[in-house]
Amino acid sequence: MTDPPGVALSPAEIAVPAGNFPEVRARFPDHVLDAVGDGRIWADAGPAALAATHQTWVRDPVTDAYLLDVLREPHDGTTWVFRHDPAIRLPRAEVVERTSDGVPRLAPDLVLLFKAKRPRPKDQADFDRVVPRLPLARRHRLAALLARAHPGHQWLTRL
Repeated sequence: MTDPPGVALSPAEIAVPAGNFPEVRARFPDHVLDAVGDGRIWADAGPAALAATHQTWVRDPVTDAYLLDVLREPHDGTTWVFRHDPAIRLPRAEVVERTSDGVPRLAPDLVLLFKAKRPRPKDQADFDRVVPRLPLARRHRLAALLARAHPGHQWLTRL
């Protein structure tokens, strides 16, 4: 997440199917939702701003501190839809895995797929650290998805 000028952010980041966002919203009834997109923040976002963006910051109205960064991801029932290329669809069971503590997370190869759009130095560092640890099947999946979403991407030669 990029910090807007004058705002220091360190909230937890989660992704949820967009259709499940009302459940997240219900957990924070006394907080403000700010929609974020294209370098802009819509404070106390209404339905139109939320519909036009995919990222929401949950803000404490007393301290103005951001507590949670919620990415609202497209889905089709139990099928995950890649926001940058809706033709890329995978069963949710292949997209979400659990840490040793049972915390659900996006599969690391798919995290890299998101980072590939405009890789920053920290994204390159993540790629360099994660790819050698990926099982061969996940490396192949990342290569195939990168070739589709970002033909000619610099990472393809390393997969």
